Amino acid sequence: MKNFIEELRWRGLLHDMIPETEQYLLDNKTAGYIGFDPTADSLHIGSLVQIFILKHFQLAGHKPIALVGGATGMIGDPSGKSAERNLLDEATLAKNIAGVKAQLERYLDFNADAENGAELVNNYDWFKDISLIDFARNIGKHLTVNYMMAKDSVKKRLSAESETGMSFTEFTYQLFQGYDFLHLYENKNCRIQMGGSDQWGNITTGTELIRRKARGKAYAVTVPLVTKADGTKFGKTEGGNVWLDATRTSPYKFYQYWLNTSDVDAEKYIKIFTFLDQETINTLIAKENRRGSNGNDTRP
Repeated sequence: MKNFIEELRWRGLLHDMIPETEQYLLDNKTAGYIGFDPTADSLHIGSLVQIFILKHFQLAGHKPIALVGGATGMIGDPSGKSAERNLLDEATLAKNIAGVKAQLERYLDFNADAENGAELVNNYDWFKDISLIDFARNIGKHLTVNYMMAKDSVKKRLSAESETGMSFTEFTYQLFQGYDFLHLYENKNCRIQMGGSDQWGNITTGTELIRRKARGKAYAVTVPLVTKADGTKFGKTEGGNVWLDATRTSPYKFYQYWLNTSDVDAEKYIKIFTFLDQETINTLIAKENRRGSNGNDTRP
């Protein structure tokens, strides 16, 4: 078993984690998951960070679970959003989920015979049969409104600067995501949830729900949100998102996006978006730095 946390740490992919997570993963083979929101029928290169995290998790000997939010996609995550987004209908969600699943299968090893073969799950499969009364009685009673309102994603939307406020639909999102973790904890031996740093509040709602309802211990890891050196958003161009679907972003434009990366960003991206080992990457970076100090063009 490889040290998954150390792998994230040297690659610059560790933002925060619950105490004892690193030791737990060294001592135990376990399942861990990341959720993907099916807002489109393709993921974009920003999603590659999460896909690579799951792959590193698998390479470290653990079982990755990719959760596609067929149910939570009907609500919409308020994290990092200044306004409530349009809700998708079931037909659009089904199309989006199929597209996302097909892309994930190209990156992760889904060999069912392997001990740590990846698994795809759709949270609609367990939410579709739960009534509102059952959810309120069995899940909602375990977390106070005070606890939920303390989350940054909620406080920002309820602040004086917010013009739209927050609907009850969005307010309940963290409960739904928390129940995802509880369900996977109880049914898939899933002990860890991973995600972007903006997901810390939602993820820790899950660990708290597991502690209160299942009397269990769960773990969490978040990774930094990737940004470009000039302050602009990674994965965005003047034409919009850079997609993983060749019909949305042509292979040529996809290639050009990476080719036009600045030298500063290239040094960061080679750690995040490759599986090269630390020694190889350090050698490449040192070589490029020497070329730069000699006044040569260091562009890869």
